[in-house]
Amino acid sequence: MRIAWLLITLSFGSLPGWTQSARPEDTLARMVVTIDHFYAERPSLTRDDVLLRQGEAEMRVLNVTPLQGDRAGLELFLLVDNCSNCDPGSKFDELSNFIHSQASSTAVGIAYIQDGRLVVAQAPTLDRDQAVKLLSPPSESKPSNPFRVLAELIRGWKQNSIRRAVLIVSNGIDPSSAGLDDPPAEAAIEAAQRAGVIIYAIYHPSADYASADSVKIYEGQAQLAHVACETGGEAYFLDSGPLPSMTPFLADIAGLLTHQYLLEFAPGAGQSRGVLQEVTVESRIHDVELIAARKAWIPESTENGHRTPSAGHRQ
Repeated sequence: MRIAWLLITLSFGSLPGWTQSARPEDTLARMVVTIDHFYAERPSLTRDDVLLRQGEAEMRVLNVTPLQGDRAGLELFLLVDNCSNCDPGSKFDELSNFIHSQASSTAVGIAYIQDGRLVVAQAPTLDRDQAVKLLSPPSESKPSNPFRVLAELIRGWKQNSIRRAVLIVSNGIDPSSAGLDDPPAEAAIEAAQRAGVIIYAIYHPSADYASADSVKIYEGQAQLAHVACETGGEAYFLDSGPLPSMTPFLADIAGLLTHQYLLEFAPGAGQSRGVLQEVTVESRIHDVELIAARKAWIPESTENGHRTPSAGHRQ
């Protein structure tokens, strides 16, 4: 079976430093929403087609902009866990094809999890050949928590595009965990939600998966699905073994990326700012579903043209 929760993420447009002058639009909340890909003909959205709520309170949607053409910019990191080294075969040729198939406005970066450390081989680049050159199948590596490295990647990633995403190839297993409670996974979720980064996950096991603890494998898959769901992405796996082919799932991801909209809305009066808030996004169009992340970043307000500091900021 496939575990899939589809796409919404948030991108915050705040300027650095709470004392810096800000334009009114810099305090709008921004989310990237996707129409459910199960619809053969997806309609074009307008702001009147979207219902956005926080709890029972409806929030005012100001703009819904299709992320196509000159607005289609995307930065996409491929993060490969080197301990997930079970006979990759042609699968990484499929990833190379995926990179080459991206829109000309998509910049691709390559990074690895090696013995619990983040290794960035290539920052996001529009040079497809350069990215593919630095993409290699996972080699043997000491098992470690992949979500700790994922959070590190996100926190060190300078925002240059309204859309950012990570495709992580991993078994999702934390060898030191004792159950589904995984603080590093929760930290990665929070980092991604704050930074507006979508996480996609493809499960790929280590070479010893056939003799590994089945409970650990389940926990790893569950954490991959959890992180993808909470950040507006999607997780792919069938059973405890590697996918026969990544191609159908990579095509699914590519299709989702072509049906996204930037949603801008005004936070309600008196609403807490500089925080993540749970939101609900629904379509007003009959039989059309919008898939939404569970939390949105509400940027800080302005007062007299300057940033109003939230808790934790210092003058």
